[in-house]
Amino acid sequence: MSKLKKSNLQNYPRIEEEENAFYGFFDETKVTPHQKTISDSDLKKVIKKAVQTANAKSSRAILNIHDNISEDEINKIYIKEGKALFRYFLRYCGDPASTAFDCVNQHFSKIAKEQFRNRTIQKERMNSGWRYQFIAKDTAILSKRFHSVSDLGTSEADFNAIILEVTTGRHINIYTSVKNRTNTMGGQDWPKAIRAMENMAQNDKNRTGPYLCVFGIAMEKGQRNIRNEAKTGMPYSFNTEVWLSDFFGNSSLMSVMKKL
Repeated sequence: MSKLKKSNLQNYPRIEEEENAFYGFFDETKVTPHQKTISDSDLKKVIKKAVQTANAKSSRAILNIHDNISEDEINKIYIKEGKALFRYFLRYCGDPASTAFDCVNQHFSKIAKEQFRNRTIQKERMNSGWRYQFIAKDTAILSKRFHSVSDLGTSEADFNAIILEVTTGRHINIYTSVKNRTNTMGGQDWPKAIRAMENMAQNDKNRTGPYLCVFGIAMEKGQRNIRNEAKTGMPYSFNTEVWLSDFFGNSSLMSVMKKL
């Protein structure tokens, strides 16, 4: 890692030995250690819940309409789901000019069906990512290592885990986004994602104490790294680390990944 610029650093515990390969990275030995081992039975419950929740999120059902529902309630569902599909269309459509050309003289129902199919395929691809997100959050809670763990409900991070510094009891806020592999995002997407997550951490009005942003990688072996700019070799952020599965699963947020 490059020599640290003090003005850019969050003041959380860092590895201070310059000869260390991870100099400047988060020093997890200076925060609360794991308090308990998660039992196999509890882990099975977490995994089962994660699978069920991920499957529900990636459901292929067009609409979830129950029996004995009124016409007024059905219309409300149509309006809500129609708006959601339109937001998806606006966010993920291709080049505006070519998209507009493709839509000329097409019936709205045909466009809607195509968008629904695209969204369904995207959801199916995201299923395993969601599954690991839920496993990470719930095992972090069960580990008793953290002062608190909470959902963030944003596209930048999946949850926030607050851990305490051993010597001071100070809050260290770990904003975590879980990915299957590092290539889940393209090279050009990393700086944007890093900036977005750090901006969210900086503007979190509920935060007390320094923050660390983490991209936790569930399915790719390795320790951890910090993403650098190709031209300059400088980190996109000194406060954002990529934790590969050997570190993410063994010594940090998820103490149980090697059982999975």
